[in-house]
Amino acid sequence: MGVSIAVAVGLYGISFGALGVAAGLSVWQACALSALMFTGGSQFAFIGVMSGGGTLGAATLAASLLGVRNAVYGVQITALLRPSRTTRPLMAHLTIDESTATALAQPDAQEQRRGFWTAGVGVWLLWNLFTLVGAMLGERIGEPTAWGLDGAAVAAFLGLLWPRLVGRDARTIAVASAFVTLIAAPVVPAGIPIIIAAGVSGALAVLQHRSAR
Repeated sequence: MGVSIAVAVGLYGISFGALGVAAGLSVWQACALSALMFTGGSQFAFIGVMSGGGTLGAATLAASLLGVRNAVYGVQITALLRPSRTTRPLMAHLTIDESTATALAQPDAQEQRRGFWTAGVGVWLLWNLFTLVGAMLGERIGEPTAWGLDGAAVAAFLGLLWPRLVGRDARTIAVASAFVTLIAAPVVPAGIPIIIAAGVSGALAVLQHRSAR
């Protein structure tokens, strides 16, 4: 399971590499983002803001907000796998949507650990490999949007998000955030709609939690 997920997700690295170069990054800057940031949603948000004319600060903030979910995953993975102090830094870097989902789907502790490492290491290796391929091909394939690479990235992110929208509260937050983003996008600088949507989703989550109590 971890291997198949790694292959499927890694291929989307081509989209990031090509779009990163189109946004003005060098090949090695795109590769460095994949190796060091290593969270697809945040990476696409970063280059999306930069290519839309947003500032570095707005791009960084937008990417950071999307990366907060990995901290939540980290709490789950630490409780589930109980890593040693020596492996925690590496596990933290490999804690992404795919490695977390693969681990949580397994029936016992041994398979959970195996699933996490297989998916985490596999995605990292293939994501970085295909980022390099996409970045090197970026100037040769012309406009990435003409090939649907921007749409492929969005589809992949929605594919990860959709199964998590379980229950009315989660769907309400998703719809409200999407609506606010659509309204804000034409009138505020690039990157700001994501920040506004994050604020709206956080406020709604707090209100829902209080009403549940």
